[in-house]
Amino acid sequence: MNNNNMVNSSVAFDRREFIFGSASAALFLALGGLSWAAQSATSHVLPPLPYAETALEPVISARTMGFHYGKHHKGYVDNLNKLVAGTEYAEQSLEKIIISTTGQADNIAIYNNAAQVWNHNFYWQSLKPKGGGDPPAALKQKIESSFGSVEACKKELAGAAVSQFGSGWVWLVIDGDKLKVLKTGNADNPLKMGMKLLLTIDVWEHAYYIDYQNRRGDYVNAVLDRLINWEFASYNAGN
Repeated sequence: MNNNNMVNSSVAFDRREFIFGSASAALFLALGGLSWAAQSATSHVLPPLPYAETALEPVISARTMGFHYGKHHKGYVDNLNKLVAGTEYAEQSLEKIIISTTGQADNIAIYNNAAQVWNHNFYWQSLKPKGGGDPPAALKQKIESSFGSVEACKKELAGAAVSQFGSGWVWLVIDGDKLKVLKTGNADNPLKMGMKLLLTIDVWEHAYYIDYQNRRGDYVNAVLDRLINWEFASYNAGN
């Protein structure tokens, strides 16, 4: 993880939202207790990636990262800033914008762009070079209690990802005392449901089509086996 980029980032952070940086509590404290996302009152910014664009190869190519992060993610940030300028939402955090515009037809563009910025911020942290493997012990215990095994959890995540019709996201969440897998369409996320979000996988075509064409399942399984950031999920679970 590129600590210098994170320390030098101009992003302001809100403690009500997920930790933007490391899933590791030790690294979180080493970076001065940064918490994420109430991005600046006048404009939202594109947070730096926590790794180089080449770092997720060969699962996700640098070319995909260039388009996904540099074009799509940046485009949502730029669009959001244009849409909220001069409105009541101009000084609100991403989370507040998402919650307050949910279900409002007149503000659907603001909602979609704010949610996509938030989702992508969360997605990049849900991945890491040389990820996958076994989750930390406390999270593994919760996974086994809810799904029976880590492999069963991964299978449910993959199944939700493949069965999501069209664009969307797949989430591992805590609902009450159980872990669950959810899928949402387009820009939607489970923030409004009051659950703890642990990690996400992007299943919009721009996340995988350059590398995998229509083989969404291959992309998702490769992410789960080789890139998924269980440490980030564990931190979000409160471990």
